[in-house]
Amino acid sequence: MARYLEARCRLCRRENLKLFLKGDRCYTDKCAFERRSYAPGQHGQKRSGKYSDYRIQLREKQKVKRIYGLLEKQFRLAYERAEKQKGMTGTNLLVNLERRLDNVVFRAGFASSRIQARQLVRHGHITVDGQKVDIPSYLVKPNQVVALKEKSKELAVVKEALETVVRRGVPKWLELNKEKMAVTIRSMPTREDITIPVQENLIVELYSK
Repeated sequence: MARYLEARCRLCRRENLKLFLKGDRCYTDKCAFERRSYAPGQHGQKRSGKYSDYRIQLREKQKVKRIYGLLEKQFRLAYERAEKQKGMTGTNLLVNLERRLDNVVFRAGFASSRIQARQLVRHGHITVDGQKVDIPSYLVKPNQVVALKEKSKELAVVKEALETVVRRGVPKWLELNKEKMAVTIRSMPTREDITIPVQENLIVELYSK
């Protein structure tokens, strides 16, 4: 499966926003965005001026795509799914991205980043209602229980992530049980639960052209 293999700190600098793609490192003074908060490349510090509507819309789409760790085709499919649902397409898109299993694993604190969460899912460490699910794009539903397999509870990366989950908090639509290393989906996430700084209407405008 295709995946992004280049330097991830460049993505934060390109979007002029800390995307927290490298877990705990993003909270330290080693964070590249803190040291060089300008676009990467030879002319990164000189970029300025008025941006076109298309460029603003594109950057918004790229930002969301990179936050959730999707490639272009995956993001396009997510948008088309949201477009077919009832309600506002932009809100549907963000809610569906939040419902992805890899995002839930990250939000619950079982992983320090969505990249790490995707690895846990792919390698078969995660169960949904007691059944192993190794598809990161699986969309969770209310009342389902996402948990670590018994043997996986001893993983060092999981224990370290759970110790630092207080730093970012667990969204109210999830109910975390640290002792059992399980999280219950209390309800569907709402737009108010999604705190990332994004204007989803710009993404809809981009794809509507």
